[in-house]
Amino acid sequence: MKNLTFLIVAGLFFTQLISCNEAPSKPDKPNIVIIYLDDLGYGDLSAYGATELHTPNMDRLANEGIKFTSGYATSATCTPSRYGLLTGVYPWRDEKAKILPGSAPLIISTEQETIPKMLKRAGYYTGIVGKWHLGLGAGDVNWNEYIAPGPNEVGFDESYILAATQDRVPTVYIENGYVDGLDKDDPIQVSYKENFEGEPTGLENPELLTIKWHHGHNNSIVNGIPRIGFMKGGDAAKWSDVDMADHFLAKAQNYVKENKNRPFFLYYALRQPHVPRTPHPRFVGKSGMGPRGDVILEADWCIGEFMKTLEEEGILENTLIIFSSDNGPVLNDGYYDDAVEKLGDHTPAGELRGGKYSLFEAGTRVPFMTYWKGTIKPQISDALVCQIDLLASLADLVNVDAEASDSQNLMETFLGKSKSGRENLVIEAVSRTALRSGDWVMIPPYNGKKVNTQVNIEYGIDENFQLYNLKNDLSQQQNLAAQRPDKLEELINTFEQIRGEEWKSDLSY
Repeated sequence: MKNLTFLIVAGLFFTQLISCNEAPSKPDKPNIVIIYLDDLGYGDLSAYGATELHTPNMDRLANEGIKFTSGYATSATCTPSRYGLLTGVYPWRDEKAKILPGSAPLIISTEQETIPKMLKRAGYYTGIVGKWHLGLGAGDVNWNEYIAPGPNEVGFDESYILAATQDRVPTVYIENGYVDGLDKDDPIQVSYKENFEGEPTGLENPELLTIKWHHGHNNSIVNGIPRIGFMKGGDAAKWSDVDMADHFLAKAQNYVKENKNRPFFLYYALRQPHVPRTPHPRFVGKSGMGPRGDVILEADWCIGEFMKTLEEEGILENTLIIFSSDNGPVLNDGYYDDAVEKLGDHTPAGELRGGKYSLFEAGTRVPFMTYWKGTIKPQISDALVCQIDLLASLADLVNVDAEASDSQNLMETFLGKSKSGRENLVIEAVSRTALRSGDWVMIPPYNGKKVNTQVNIEYGIDENFQLYNLKNDLSQQQNLAAQRPDKLEELINTFEQIRGEEWKSDLSY
């Protein structure tokens, strides 16, 4: 009897020992992570041809996953692209989807379909870490109370964000609707109309600056950096610019660790290489190109550390990672930071013409990769894909119905099982639109300056129709509108079918 008792106890002990050492159970659905950069150009990655910058962690996603050569944001500026990404709706359909001030109200309706809402219906836990820039509240925000509606009201279970951009006030982090670290005895005030009495500005107090402004960034000074907009108070909650990358990385890593045993979605929205470019001291001077190059290397390191976390937690093989940028590159975007002077032989747009703010290809054609270790086979795809297609595609992946709107189901393409993409795509830049169709791009005639002289980028507009064959002329040097009237007419008709008659009201004639 004693032997029997011993065997039973021993058996229970070893059973418990084995169960304690088992790996955490894997969710029955893949985790989904969108890594979204800010102003990263088509030619800024070594995997996309950069020779002066080495980006090994971004390259890993491209070289071990699918590198799309015709992957697009919906817009050549940030707010519209983020709107399109999360809603699956062309931003030009919503007149509010423009570059927003930091005090703007939320432009996504709380009734609207979004990627996180759709994934919640599929049983996912949803989170955002990083840049938001889609508005907060319903108008006059009180930054000292619960701020709503915001990310949590459009589908995110957890949110840790900066309200708009690093160069705009308020310069504080917001966690699930509350300013992180706020001292109630030092309330925050924000205005985009007038300064608060006694507060220094970049325009009036240049002696206080550590970074000089070039254009548009001469209001309130925080950490020696002049911003867009005016702010008073909230000193205890103000972020440290040079620590922002590490701060957001830690939040993203913790989110993974806390949710590794259930299917999760994370929208990890890095703010590099948007201005102000404030690399951590570890990265200062590492690129030889000044702060812009340094923060790209910083972002690459962050992505590598994030990938390590997925590996260490044993969930990398059960995680679909989608990587892209909100629009194309810009060098001098408001501050003197040597981005132009130290560029050297680097070409942020690669072979593409234009950049941020432009209807030319470099405005919206961006790095775009999908990675799923063990599931996606490494390859290069020339399929035409867009960020608005993620909503319908991910809905198919997790087998739920979604209000797809302009989003197309390209999940087979994103997984590398198909080479087919979109037939047509309407792109947008500074409220003007154009059409990508097959190998062709048609840009209607528009009035206005041809070059944004502040940032030295072509807008891509002309008083005449423009027609380019990207297969033969990727750099858009030969306007074929006069030589190919048949193709031009075909694309105009296609464009009108998508845009309706209203597009004609913006024409230059």
